[in-house]
Amino acid sequence: MRYALGVEYDGSEYKGWQQLGDSGGPSVQASLQQALSSVADAPIQVTCAGRTDAGVHGQCQVVHFDTDAVRDPRGWTLGTTTRLPRSIAVRWCVPVAGDFHARFSARARRYRYRLLNRPVRPALNRQTLSWERRPLDAALMHAAGQALLGEHDFSAFRSIQCEARHARRELQAIQVTRQDEVVEVCVQANAFLHHMVRNIVGSLILVGCGDKPVSWMAQLLAGRDRTVAGPTAPPQGLVFVGPLYPDNWQLPAEVTL
Repeated sequence: MRYALGVEYDGSEYKGWQQLGDSGGPSVQASLQQALSSVADAPIQVTCAGRTDAGVHGQCQVVHFDTDAVRDPRGWTLGTTTRLPRSIAVRWCVPVAGDFHARFSARARRYRYRLLNRPVRPALNRQTLSWERRPLDAALMHAAGQALLGEHDFSAFRSIQCEARHARRELQAIQVTRQDEVVEVCVQANAFLHHMVRNIVGSLILVGCGDKPVSWMAQLLAGRDRTVAGPTAPPQGLVFVGPLYPDNWQLPAEVTL
């Protein structure tokens, strides 16, 4: 039987989603697999919709796994969460068809980056907020980001460690807004490159503080040169909101197109 899970996690204490081996440090994947295996009383491996880096959080990461163990969705959800660290929780469990794949069945992925924009660093919510002391113009950042919409080569925003075969991705939406002292960047794409969101945010910050013009983002995209783009924004402000799937999979609304 194949199941899909919605998983929420605070990535602050992990080396990232992916299990890296005994010497690679703690990972969300390893913790989840250990808890699921305990519930199933048998080894379980999971496949995720999108890997996250060290310090990055997940609002609704979707995974799938196969098992012969007979448990109802409530048992998988509550039994697994009971065995997980407090920084990880299974939000829901849905039985799915055998051809469902958490990664390859997804049609889009969404991220949110939040940063506190004031002279003083955050004390509260510091695990889920980045910080920029220079005043930012969110409207300029939003205008600059629109140049990235569509299918492009995003080499200018790709880390040197990226293992993707090519840099072409379709950015479907990007929105920058401000609520009081918090600037939020929301992005949706068919898929993302390694550090792509954090590199986009790092460049948008330079536009928002006036160091670069709005037209600079289009120039970066066309130039495909990572070395002239902005710095990589810190990980703690980034949340993987979750993937999106066609409605035929009958998953919860928050991950359905």
